[in-house]
Amino acid sequence: MKRGEKYILVTIVLVVLVLGARNLITIENQSQPDPGIPFYTTASPQLMDHASAIYKEAGCKSCHSLWTVRNVMESVPAPALDGIGSIRSEEWLYQYLSSPNPQSILPSRLKTEFQMPSYAYLTDADRHTLAQYLASLQVKGWYKQENIKAEYEKLTGKEYKP
Repeated sequence: MKRGEKYILVTIVLVVLVLGARNLITIENQSQPDPGIPFYTTASPQLMDHASAIYKEAGCKSCHSLWTVRNVMESVPAPALDGIGSIRSEEWLYQYLSSPNPQSILPSRLKTEFQMPSYAYLTDADRHTLAQYLASLQVKGWYKQENIKAEYEKLTGKEYKP
């Protein structure tokens, strides 16, 4: 082995050892275990399939994200729907989806082109299905307060004070 190759090998070994030691220290210093993904649904597979089809047909995906990581550079500032059922009831969601002017129920600071459109044109059954599915999208308790705070501040532009 040539002299230069030995230096490269020693450098690689040192980098691996330093990174390994750093990871061990990080793991040992974690005071709380990772709580996991905070979102879940209580919907049946049939409801999920039917509502997913409506969600896609109605174009909800063009503004909202669901069960995914959002790319801020590619999306409009509409809220993610994960956990929406923890802060809104099925009846509220149905009324919101049925309203000819959703801003009359939940005012928005967003530009007009980014505001929630009316889905009153959907059939009553489709609006009920979508509302039932959205209401089934829950968030675990430890994350709920953060979700409520983020939605409030996004919609009002004011600091959330419980």
